[in-house]
Amino acid sequence: MKIELLEILRCPKTNQKLRLEVPEYLNGLVRSAWLVSEDGHQRYPVREFIPRFVPESNYADNFGMQWNKFRQTQLDSYSGHPISANRFWQATGWNVEDIAGKWVLDVGCGAGRFAEVALQAGAKVVALDYSRAVDACLTNLRHYPNLHVVQGDIYSLPFLKASFSFVYSLGVLQHTPDVARAFAALPGMVAEGGWLCTDFYWKRLRTLLHSKYLFRPITKHMPQQQLFHFLEKTVPALLKTSQLIGRIPLAGRYLKRLIPVADYTGVYPLDERQLREWALLDTFDMLGPQYDSPQSATTIRQWMSGAGFNQVEVFQANLLVVRGHKI
Repeated sequence: MKIELLEILRCPKTNQKLRLEVPEYLNGLVRSAWLVSEDGHQRYPVREFIPRFVPESNYADNFGMQWNKFRQTQLDSYSGHPISANRFWQATGWNVEDIAGKWVLDVGCGAGRFAEVALQAGAKVVALDYSRAVDACLTNLRHYPNLHVVQGDIYSLPFLKASFSFVYSLGVLQHTPDVARAFAALPGMVAEGGWLCTDFYWKRLRTLLHSKYLFRPITKHMPQQQLFHFLEKTVPALLKTSQLIGRIPLAGRYLKRLIPVADYTGVYPLDERQLREWALLDTFDMLGPQYDSPQSATTIRQWMSGAGFNQVEVFQANLLVVRGHKI
């Protein structure tokens, strides 16, 4: 942890400032310590350079497992393709000049695929996740001096209000227990004149007819290691089947949705090894999460407008995106 982060860290229960107790330093960074509230009643550990404000085991355990197993898969620096960068800039509508040098909050950072994009643009990124994915994120991106990693709860964010000029959460909110409440936690983090961008699975017939919803009632209750090992064995065959069906003229692109596998053939410029790795990662992401709650365009527009944002836009860019400017 960098000492600079103390400027905006707050106790998630009392909103009090936090002080360091018994810190252990390594190369100028806080490797371990206690973060203690002003009244001394609340204590949170810093372990392996990361402030941790959540229980060690929680509903996002499957995400922690998957991102530590697939630590680099979706990083552009690893894939060799600007897949994450294209999605980030298209969804947010921001540019490098907008975010350079600004405090930016990444809510649900995973292994850091979008944080890497913002860091490369020169933003001061706080990458937050509820799961142990924070460990993968720090391992991947620790060479960036403008990175801060925090393990925290979206429903109880450990930051000073209005600290961030830019806040985004991509591919995350639909996997929280209460999506409306998760979204409602974000506007307060945005500074006056700042920007917020989130995305969601789109609540429409095409989404709800996806084959994953036939299997999720079973798979979301399976032990995560058991589900992962099952998918390791079955995803290669499912991917080949999907690719074959996808070659059927006209109807193939629709029929392949009947196969419960993430198939990016023809979508991203990945080689066969990468296609298999992304298929395993995202198929696990489809079937494993405890929560999966698509939202309508009308609903998310109301959420953003009701939170006091203007210039609200709702559109499809990979997922259903909403973004706006805080008045």
